[in-house]
Amino acid sequence: MIKQGYDHYGREVYVISAVKGKHREHCLCHQGCKHFAPGTKHNCEIAQDNYENCVKHGTVQPVYECPRYEAGGLHTKQSK
Repeated sequence: MIKQGYDHYGREVYVISAVKGKHREHCLCHQGCKHFAPGTKHNCEIAQDNYENCVKHGTVQPVYECPRYEAGGLHTKQSK
Protein backbone atom coordinates (compact mmCIF):
# COMPACT_ATOMS: atom_id res chain seq x y z
CA MET A 1 0.00 0.00 0.00
CA ILE A 2 2.81 2.49 0.81
CA LYS A 3 4.97 3.29 -2.19
CA GLN A 4 8.55 4.51 -2.04
CA GLY A 5 10.74 6.14 -4.67
CA TYR A 6 8.51 8.98 -5.80
CA ASP A 7 10.38 12.23 -6.42
CA HIS A 8 8.35 15.26 -5.35
CA TYR A 9 9.86 18.76 -5.36
CA GLY A 10 13.30 17.18 -5.42
CA ARG A 11 12.74 14.86 -2.46
CA GLU A 12 12.01 11.18 -2.15
CA VAL A 13 8.59 10.86 -0.56
CA TYR A 14 6.19 8.12 0.44
CA VAL A 15 2.61 7.88 -0.74
CA ILE A 16 -0.39 5.59 -0.39
CA SER A 17 -0.45 3.99 -3.83
CA ALA A 18 -4.23 4.22 -4.22
CA VAL A 19 -4.20 8.02 -3.93
CA LYS A 20 -0.97 8.93 -5.77
CA GLY A 21 -1.69 11.66 -8.30
CA LYS A 22 -5.28 12.24 -7.20
CA HIS A 23 -4.81 15.48 -5.25
CA ARG A 24 -6.41 17.58 -8.01
CA GLU A 25 -9.42 15.30 -8.00
CA HIS A 26 -9.76 15.81 -4.24
CA CYS A 27 -8.78 19.47 -3.96
CA LEU A 28 -11.53 22.09 -3.82
CA CYS A 29 -9.28 24.63 -5.56
CA HIS A 30 -9.19 22.44 -8.67
CA GLN A 31 -12.97 22.15 -8.72
CA GLY A 32 -13.54 25.46 -10.46
CA CYS A 33 -12.85 28.00 -7.73
CA LYS A 34 -12.80 31.47 -9.27
CA HIS A 35 -10.01 32.58 -6.92
CA PHE A 36 -7.65 29.80 -8.02
CA ALA A 37 -5.11 31.13 -10.55
CA PRO A 38 -1.89 29.14 -10.04
CA GLY A 39 1.27 30.65 -11.40
CA THR A 40 -0.15 34.18 -11.48
CA LYS A 41 -0.06 37.16 -9.14
CA HIS A 42 -3.85 36.81 -8.83
CA ASN A 43 -3.75 33.35 -7.25
CA CYS A 44 -5.75 32.90 -4.06
CA GLU A 45 -3.54 33.61 -1.05
CA ILE A 46 -4.76 30.45 0.69
CA ALA A 47 -3.91 28.29 -2.32
CA GLN A 48 -0.54 30.02 -2.70
CA ASP A 49 0.36 29.56 0.96
CA ASN A 50 -0.66 25.90 0.74
CA TYR A 51 1.47 25.41 -2.39
CA GLU A 52 4.50 27.10 -0.81
CA ASN A 53 4.13 24.92 2.29
CA CYS A 54 3.96 21.81 0.10
CA VAL A 55 7.14 22.80 -1.72
CA LYS A 56 8.90 23.66 1.56
CA HIS A 57 8.09 20.29 3.15
CA GLY A 58 7.78 18.04 0.07
CA THR A 59 4.14 17.26 0.77
CA VAL A 60 0.80 17.27 -1.06
CA GLN A 61 -2.10 18.86 0.80
CA PRO A 62 -5.42 18.95 -1.06
CA VAL A 63 -7.90 21.51 0.25
CA TYR A 64 -11.14 19.88 1.40
CA GLU A 65 -12.72 22.92 3.06
CA CYS A 66 -12.18 26.60 2.30
CA PRO A 67 -13.88 29.86 3.31
CA ARG A 68 -13.00 31.54 -0.03
CA TYR A 69 -14.35 28.93 -2.45
CA GLU A 70 -16.60 30.37 -5.14
CA ALA A 71 -17.65 28.46 -8.22
CA GLY A 72 -17.01 29.99 -11.60
CA GLY A 73 -13.30 29.55 -12.13
CA LEU A 74 -11.77 28.24 -15.32
CA HIS A 75 -9.01 26.19 -13.71
CA THR A 76 -10.39 22.71 -13.04
CA LYS A 77 -8.86 19.28 -12.63
CA GLN A 78 -9.60 18.60 -16.29
CA SER A 79 -7.48 21.52 -17.48
CA LYS A 80 -4.26 20.11 -16.02
